[in-house]
Amino acid sequence: MAKDRMTLLELLRKSGTEGDVDFLREGVKMLAEAIMELEVSQKTGAELHERNPARLTYRNGYRDRIWDTRVGSVPLEIPRLRDGNYFPSLLEPRRRIEQTMLSVIQEAYVLGVSTRKVERLVQSLGIAGISKSEVSRICGGLDEEVERWRNRLLLWRYPYLWLDATYLKVRDSGRVMSQAVIIAYGVRETGEREVIGLEVGLSEDSVFWKEFLRSLVERGLGGVMLVVSDAHLGLREAIAAVFTGASWQRCRVHFMRNALARVPRGAQAMVAATIRTIFAQPDRESAHLQLRRVADNLAQRFGAVADQLEQAEEDLLAYMAFPREHWRQLYSTNPLERLNKEIKRRSNVVGIFPNRQAVIRLVGAVLMEQQDEWEIGRRYFSLESMRKTLEGLREEPLLMALRE
Repeated sequence: MAKDRMTLLELLRKSGTEGDVDFLREGVKMLAEAIMELEVSQKTGAELHERNPARLTYRNGYRDRIWDTRVGSVPLEIPRLRDGNYFPSLLEPRRRIEQTMLSVIQEAYVLGVSTRKVERLVQSLGIAGISKSEVSRICGGLDEEVERWRNRLLLWRYPYLWLDATYLKVRDSGRVMSQAVIIAYGVRETGEREVIGLEVGLSEDSVFWKEFLRSLVERGLGGVMLVVSDAHLGLREAIAAVFTGASWQRCRVHFMRNALARVPRGAQAMVAATIRTIFAQPDRESAHLQLRRVADNLAQRFGAVADQLEQAEEDLLAYMAFPREHWRQLYSTNPLERLNKEIKRRSNVVGIFPNRQAVIRLVGAVLMEQQDEWEIGRRYFSLESMRKTLEGLREEPLLMALRE
């Protein structure tokens, strides 16, 4: 160990004098491996290759892991144990997701619903002889943490709110079906982002969305000035019922996709470029005028698209009533699409979830980790620009009381 410290000091010294980040990265790798070696020795009750009658378990090779650090990506070889699991303490900030994914896989494995892919993954993680009581213990602790987060009080005003859904496969009553995972994401009056709601249901109908939005209001959601979403009928009805006084922004990306579906493939590029001229205008008034010109120009050849533009005029341009600095983030649900992509990436490891609670556990953990990163990152919108947004916001929230 003393030799390792001297080598590390030499590497760091050289990095300081020559500015070679590769040496610093190598030093971080060496330090991480020394820490893991110490932790594994404590867990096994013996040093590497040591004959010790008090040994608790044996090492069982290594698994590769890329560790993203301030000096770049560092490849690590994490020791495996023959009995039990080992996770380095230095990777603790990302451990919640790892634990959650592990628990979901374990639960599927114990319930007998795992695929060959899941079984191989379980074996690669060094898991064997999993008992139902052990799975229940692990899942119980994670579920409590996620539920506390899902039901926490919302203490800020949230002028901007995004709503979206993605679908995951869940086993329910012996059948595998797609269930909607809906997420609410807002920007606080101080400019920071926050994931404020998560729910899972069989469909995106109006009743489901209303119950979800009202639950957010009950937890303290207030001050909503603009809601951004796609044009799903059930969602639109719920927004109109719960957030009276707030504007609705129809996702521009979804609108464009729907509009181009009505146009022959050969003309899609031209129609898309024509529609984009609406959003290139410097202010809201000019955009409204340009939308009408575009609709008139398209009416003869593409009447359905022209009608769609005219019907969606107010909803497509609602974001332009807010500070120009915010326009790029407000005109679509892209901020949530990125979250959904991360959820899909994680859930693909599981494949089919054993039950609804397993979905909430994994998705909740992913969202909690994302929120942790946002809390220590930069503001999404500056305080100065948020003051412009809040100038028209009354002291009373722009939300209706919950309807019966």
